[in-house]
Amino acid sequence: MNTKYFRNLEIVGVFLVFGLATLLHFIYDLTDGSVFSILFGAINESVWENTKIFLIAYAIWALIELLVSNVYFKPFVVGKVLSLYFLGAFIIVLHYLSVLIFGKSIVWVDVVIGFLGVLLSQLMSYKLIVGDKDLKPYFVPSLFLLGLFLVGYFSFSVFPPHIELFRDETTGFYGILPDYADQSETVLNNL
Repeated sequence: MNTKYFRNLEIVGVFLVFGLATLLHFIYDLTDGSVFSILFGAINESVWENTKIFLIAYAIWALIELLVSNVYFKPFVVGKVLSLYFLGAFIIVLHYLSVLIFGKSIVWVDVVIGFLGVLLSQLMSYKLIVGDKDLKPYFVPSLFLLGLFLVGYFSFSVFPPHIELFRDETTGFYGILPDYADQSETVLNNL
């Protein structure tokens, strides 16, 4: 494996993942709620939906890296899956920590958290994949975690659990917003 080439892919990935996540944040509105945008874009302003866009962008870039680099498959999968879970946890925990500190959600803080999460996840995956530790024994559990991630990922936008993580911070709804959600504040107060 060419570690310098792979390192460069990880660095480029920070910016491409962040850029793709930014695009995915707006794709639901841009496509008028297409099925593609429901599965891959942010359908509301919940913490989950704003984390989801980073996770799918990270996974897409990982797949591209796998295809264009000459890495060992099992350590690569383990490193990327662990980093994917780290990215999700990092964004969620720091978002709620920032709300605790500032008293409300602040967009630019969430953007910085997302960027730092991607940066640290790329660094973590690089260190895991090119490091000396034998990751092959963790391959099967990583496949299980990847499958669990995919099931949750594709389920939670359409059938979100009614917990704070999935509640739209601007409307109070869960999942796909109903058409009348933006009609008036009176409608929301009567629900």
